[in-house]
This record gives sequence, C-alpha cells and structure tokens, in this order.
Amino acid sequence: MAHPAQPLPSSEPPSSSAPASPDSVQPRFGWLPPIGSWKYHVLLSAVALLILGPLGGIAASYMNFSVGFFIGGQVLAGILGSAVTYGYGAEGKHGANYMQTMAASVASLCAMSVLIQAMVWMGMDMPPAWHLMLFVGCVGMFAVGVGMLYTPLLVDKLQLDYPSGFAVANILRALTDKRLLKASISKLGGGSLLGAGAAWLTEKVAFFAAISTSAATLGGGMIVGSRITVPAMVMAVLGAWQLPYLRELGWLGAQDPFRKVGFLIGLAMICGAAVVDLALLAGQALARIRARASAEESNEPAWKKVNMPRLLAWVVSWGAATLLVGTLVLGQPVVWLLFGLGLALLFVLINGISYGITDQNPISSAFVISIMLMSLMGLKNPLVALMAATILLISTSVGCDMQQDRSTGWRLGTNRNVQFRYQVMGVIMGAMLCVGLARVFMTAYPTLTINQLDNPNVPVGQWGSAMTYKLVGAIRDLGSLSDAKVKAMLYGLAIGFVIQVLRKVVNGHAGYKRYIKSSRAGFALGWTMDSIVLASPYALSFGGFVAFPAAMWFGAGGVIASVWNTVTKKLAPPASGSPAEGEALPEDMSTMSLVGGGLIAGESLFFLIAGLVGLASLLA
Repeated sequence: MAHPAQPLPSSEPPSSSAPASPDSVQPRFGWLPPIGSWKYHVLLSAVALLILGPLGGIAASYMNFSVGFFIGGQVLAGILGSAVTYGYGAEGKHGANYMQTMAASVASLCAMSVLIQAMVWMGMDMPPAWHLMLFVGCVGMFAVGVGMLYTPLLVDKLQLDYPSGFAVANILRALTDKRLLKASISKLGGGSLLGAGAAWLTEKVAFFAAISTSAATLGGGMIVGSRITVPAMVMAVLGAWQLPYLRELGWLGAQDPFRKVGFLIGLAMICGAAVVDLALLAGQALARIRARASAEESNEPAWKKVNMPRLLAWVVSWGAATLLVGTLVLGQPVVWLLFGLGLALLFVLINGISYGITDQNPISSAFVISIMLMSLMGLKNPLVALMAATILLISTSVGCDMQQDRSTGWRLGTNRNVQFRYQVMGVIMGAMLCVGLARVFMTAYPTLTINQLDNPNVPVGQWGSAMTYKLVGAIRDLGSLSDAKVKAMLYGLAIGFVIQVLRKVVNGHAGYKRYIKSSRAGFALGWTMDSIVLASPYALSFGGFVAFPAAMWFGAGGVIASVWNTVTKKLAPPASGSPAEGEALPEDMSTMSLVGGGLIAGESLFFLIAGLVGLASLLA
C-alpha cells in the first residue's frame, strides 16, 4: 500500500527491547514479585480481571445502552496499570501493557451486551445464559486468533498508526521512564486536560454540542497527519455537495444525511483498494517464501515471533467450536454461521485498516453490510441473520482491538505470545460479563426491553440505545435490499479499485519519486496528489463513515499537526538529543503526537468516568 499512514522511518519499533528476565530488574519495592515469575503474572491478571476489566466493561455496556457508543478503557487501564507496575521502572511498561490488553478485551465484549438487547427487541426466545456465554466465548476466541493472524501485515508491514494504541504506548512509556516522563508530561498532561475540558463543554454547553466538538477526533487527526485527514474532509465535502443529486437519484431520502449511503460507498472503496493491495502482498509473500527456502533463519526479534501453524490451528479449532455451539446448542443453520465466519475473516482485515488509519472501527457498518449480503443471498429469517451477523460484530470488535493492542506492543517491544494469553483470559471474563450485564441492566430497567422502532413514542429517558436501534433497523430491512444500496456499493468498489491502481502506478514511478523529493514545488505536488487528487481510498472512506462535523474535526487535527511540524522543523536548531541524557526521544513522541494522544486520553477518561457515575447514580 502506498503511504497508508505515516510509518516510522525504521522497520523496528521505537522501543524494541524485549521484556526483561526475572533476574535482570530489581523492583523498587520489596513486595513486588520478580518480572516474568508466576507471581508477577498472577498480580497483573488479578488487577486486570478483577478491577480494570470489570470497570471498563461496566462503563462500555452502560454507554452502549444509553448513548449508543462506548469507550474501551485502554487509556484508563494503561494509566492505572502503570501505577501497579511503576516499581519496575522502565520495564514496567510491558506489565502495564498486558493489563490494558486484558482489560480492553473484557470491555470490548461487554459492549456487545446490546446484542442480547437486540434479541429481546426482536422477540427471540432467550436461551439459557450459559448457552449465550459459550457462544460469545467461542466467537471471541476465534476473533483473537484472526486479529493476531493479520498483525504481521497491518502492524509490522504496513505500520499503521492506530492512534489510540499510539497514545497508550506513549502513556505507558512516559509513566514508567523518568527521562520520557520529564520530556513529555507537560504535553501529554496538557492535551489530556484539554480533551477532558472539551468533552465537558460538549456535554454542558449547547454551542459546543451543536458543532459536535470532539477532542478525540481532533487528536486522532493530529497523530496521523494531513495526508490521511484531508482526504476524509474531501469525501465529506463531496458528499455534502452531492446531497441534492443523491436525493434526486433516490439513494437518499429528503432528510437523510450523506453518511446513510456514504458508509456503504466507503466500505466498498476499502474493499476495492484491499483487492489491489492483497494481490500485491500475495505476490510478495510468494517471493519471500522462495527466497527463504535457501536463506538463513530470520533475525526477527524473539518478542515478535509467533508460531504461525499453531495460530492457524487456533483459528480453525475455535471456528469449528463456534459452528458446533451455534448448531447443536443454539439450533442455528450451519450454512449461515459459516457465512458469518467467512465475513469475519474479511472484515477484521478491512476494519483493521480503517482502525489503524483513522482510529474508527466501523463495526456497525460491517454489521449492516453483512445483513445486506445475506439478504441478496436470499435469507429471510431475521433471527438467523442476527446470530450469523453476531459472529461478525464480535469478531470485528475483539479482533481489531487485538490489532490495536499489538500496535501498542510493537512500539514497546512487548512479547506477543504473552500478550495473546492475556487477551484470551480477558475474552473468557468478557463473555461471562457480556451476558450477565445484559440481564442485570434489562431486569433493573425494563425500558431497555422495549423495541423503540415499534414504539417510537414511549419515553425512554437516557436509554437511547442507538446501537441496538441501528442493528435491529438493519435486520428489519432483510429481504428488501434496494437497488440504490447495491449501486452505491458497486460504485464504491470500482472507485476504490481504480484509485488504488493509479496510486500504485504513480507512486511507483522513479521520476515522480525523485521530483517530489527535489524541491518545495515537488513536495506540494506530492501532498496534493496524496491528499486530494489520488487520495488513499482507506483515508477517503472515513468521510463516509461519520457525520460531516466529525470529518472536519479529524481533518483539522491533521492540518494543525502538519503545519506545526513544518514550521518547527524550519525554526528548530540542529538536533542535539535529550538535554537530560543526550539521548534522542522516540520519533513517535513528537509534540503533536503527545498532545493528540492526550486529547484522546482526556476525552476517553471523561466519558468513562461519566458512564460510571451515571450508572452509580441509577443504581443508588
């Protein structure tokens, strides 16, 4: 892929040291067990499973039931986890990363409790809780394997940014390394305060709510830069410009926003571009296999190595377990469950690319696409469609979260196999809490069981359940897929394919590459081609996924970062390293990266705490 993001200049992460052995680090406090010992992992697991995971999981479930989106809690888990591992010094970042990985897995699955609510809205006879826990757990295990399967491509090869994972990595390093803490605390802390303040203003002041202020979206744009964010603005502006024409074609209703069809076009564009990239990557993989036949063993660091045969066996085994539980325990048709597993393999990759570039995981869009495809294939039973699409929804949530966690680990040099085990334990806890929280919330608040599509005038208070509304609304269209939606997807597929082919041709031309590096005029041409004329379909698609204001905030963040970096580069004296120790800071801890990560952290913490406070007040 040509410039999918702004990768680091080296093929190695900024901090590629492997986790230390138990005897190489002396804890600052005597009560801390040695790094790598069984007591060390028991300590981390207990904190993550009993405190951090349930904390994030309850908030995620509550937020999905109330406002229709959730904050995974990686930032809070990273900060609290760093408090536990601070006594290990700089090496404590790996332990904190293990804990936030486990806690994020719990939260991701707890947020899927809205699927249980969707089943109730649709009048499905609810199976015993343990049946649902078993099914959700099997899908989650399948998802973590698929997420790990794509890690070498998305994290190592394409080096996508994953802005939230980027922010967590910076936080963990800053909180466990005195040198980095001193250099970054004011920028990271200042950004966090701004993010929390902006979130508060959005909640309390009508003007800021009216302009859809989003510190996290702005911060994500500041991390990835203008070549990724400006295309999102371009797509949103084009969509707004073409609204009258799209309504005239019948693709949109009289009051519908562009995103109602834009997300279909965007997803199809990603698919079209992915066809080009996967074909090229397959050719490269074959060439590598031939080259390695007679080559020496890879010098890949130990922390990064994964046993691929075992991983493939994991994916196949848990896919088979999902089919067995789905058919024998829940009584669903095996054909449609297989279809759900197949779509999961595709969309964990597609959504992973979107997540890595824009920090947006369009799980509900993938769900809608799956329903549309099943409709085209003749499925009429909405309950069967829901169970099959549940596999996709959980897989894209958990699998893409796995990739984000691996991106954090890539920057820290965290052992992937150990991180994988922590995520597996998080999935087990999350599967139990997912079903349990759904039952608790719907029992305590019967309003949640009312189908708001059939009862639009029933007062629901704060229980807007926007995610459930979207999911059930998509399933109710089963069997009535319009020609407009099919045409939108076909147009998007063609546009993404053609643009990506042209990008490969242009960016691969030696003369063009020399020119854009030779002068300011060349740089301007390169930026214009990358950002506007032949912008990446992956970046363009974001403008179709979100509302117009969100695309503008994202674009503004990238423009601010690019202008800042250009100006400061011209004004800065020759690099002299860190004034404290003469050692340069990691390149991904620039001012804009830290402030942007702080904005994400601040908004995440605000909404997470607000969710917990709201839940506590209701239960009081």
